Amino acid sequence: MTDLHGLLDFAARSRLPDGFGYLGSDGTVLPRPQETWIVARMTHVFGLATLLRRPGADELARHGVAALRGGPLRDARHGGWRAAGDDGTKAAYVHAFAVLAGATATTAGVDGGRALLEEALAVWQGRFWDADAGLAVDEWDAGWTRLSGYRGANANMHGVEAVLAAADAVDDAALADRLRGQALRSTERVVHGFARARDWRLPEHFTSAWEALPDHNRDRPADPFQPYGVTVGHQFEWARLALHLRAALPDPPAWLLDDAVALFDAAATRGWAADGADGFPYTLDWDDRPVVGARMHWVLCEAVAAAAVLARVTGEVRYRQLADRWRAHGEERFADPVTGSWHHELTPSGEVAEGTWAGQPDAYHLAQMLLVADRPVRGSIAAALR
Repeated sequence: MTDLHGLLDFAARSRLPDGFGYLGSDGTVLPRPQETWIVARMTHVFGLATLLRRPGADELARHGVAALRGGPLRDARHGGWRAAGDDGTKAAYVHAFAVLAGATATTAGVDGGRALLEEALAVWQGRFWDADAGLAVDEWDAGWTRLSGYRGANANMHGVEAVLAAADAVDDAALADRLRGQALRSTERVVHGFARARDWRLPEHFTSAWEALPDHNRDRPADPFQPYGVTVGHQFEWARLALHLRAALPDPPAWLLDDAVALFDAAATRGWAADGADGFPYTLDWDDRPVVGARMHWVLCEAVAAAAVLARVTGEVRYRQLADRWRAHGEERFADPVTGSWHHELTPSGEVAEGTWAGQPDAYHLAQMLLVADRPVRGSIAAALR
């Protein structure tokens, strides 16, 4: 079985002088520009490890916090964080992870964590959160002068994760309530609105008026961040986040649990072995036919995590059975005994592939899968560990 500490040993190899890099399959950092989402997600993971009192984790988390607060990816002139060393755009996806890193570091008591959280949250609230829509906008240019007309569910999903973690970390009760309210508004629009209206087939791509774009990237269906069609893994992720949100609210609406169950069941029944081979395809079309058949480790991780959280929330044995079955599938197919991590991508028949992703970039999805299994459900994983 995959061991969390072995995974963290692998993750620690991503350290660079000014942050963390993208790991290849051999555990060395690939020669590519540093990316903020990698730095932030690794900082979050080492913050979680700090809460577990893992030796050396606090120093790695402090290293990540320092890199985000003063490294080359932070835009000292215009504010916020560049997407990557060679990409000056300001993306909601990236900034959601900066908020998450700051929140987890704050909860773990990591030096500089609170300052990072305050800065990242100010940028998120000031530049990305659209109060009228109840959702976040997606991407600005480097100087915050031009806003893209594209809107995406993916960035909003991670925004929900981030503000729930921030609500668990801030000292201001009124701010925490406001952040949880924002998470509820976003989840209501995306899950209770967009997904429910399409019989639990979640649209990912939208115009600036939040009109769905069902053919977006039809010509680039395997895009790593904006794939065409229904992304099975995101349905599992939204289902789990709906349950974290439910746990964080004093009087949660009943639809949060109902929708989490419906979205999970749709992903599980339509996704598993949709092409006749075990596992979940990366994407399906709007008639539930596989589009990109590659098996992504993160999709399976989110399926296992969502099943485990549903098992704890509902007490239903079937969810625990699914979590155990899918975890065993991951250990058989994805686990890499050489690195201690999982292969990021496989073909439907189980060979290691790199059609969408190279290497084994980071530890975020797998670490969280390992951590949620036997812990209480809270607004954030950091709060559950605390």
